Amino acid sequence: MNTALIVGHPDLTASRVSAALTATAARIPSVDVRLLADLYPGGAPDARAEQAALSLVDDVVLLYPTYWYSVPGALKNWLDTVMMRGWAYGTGAPGALAGKALRVVTTTGGDARGYRPGELHSYEYDAVLAPLRATAHRLGMRWRTPLVVHGVRDIDDQALAELSRHFGDLLQGLAEPDMRWGNPPLAEPVDAAEFVEAVGR
Repeated sequence: MNTALIVGHPDLTASRVSAALTATAARIPSVDVRLLADLYPGGAPDARAEQAALSLVDDVVLLYPTYWYSVPGALKNWLDTVMMRGWAYGTGAPGALAGKALRVVTTTGGDARGYRPGELHSYEYDAVLAPLRATAHRLGMRWRTPLVVHGVRDIDDQALAELSRHFGDLLQGLAEPDMRWGNPPLAEPVDAAEFVEAVGR
């Protein structure tokens, strides 16, 4: 299984988690790491070069930090430039990427609990991914379970090492996303009366 990892972080020198995951991927021979900020510092992707790279792989993985419930500008520009009509899709039909897999690996600064109705972000994170799911569908690609890493500000070195190992396994098809990264267990709600009674004992 060959994989193209499209890294949409605008500046890995300012990143801790995305930088560690990218470094892990770079050590895997079957993974073509395409760091957009380095390949295209002027911001204009080479559509033909990117299409050629994608034609050689089975899986496409998008790695990026979530920016305002979407992908960073460089990755959006890549999608707009590379997924051209006549190559990626046609009238009512998929194109060159049909049958390949698409997976998202993304990070958020805040806790997973904020991505619930009535909480800080109001929506489940799955709703944020709707445009990319629709893109996969339109291109005839297989949507694979995303890995959403919430609360990156609170990930310590040991957890980051574990996450990096897990990401390496994911890229090699040895594992599916571990939901503990995106969906940490929620504490049971505490009944106020029971709490007061317990404290008073």
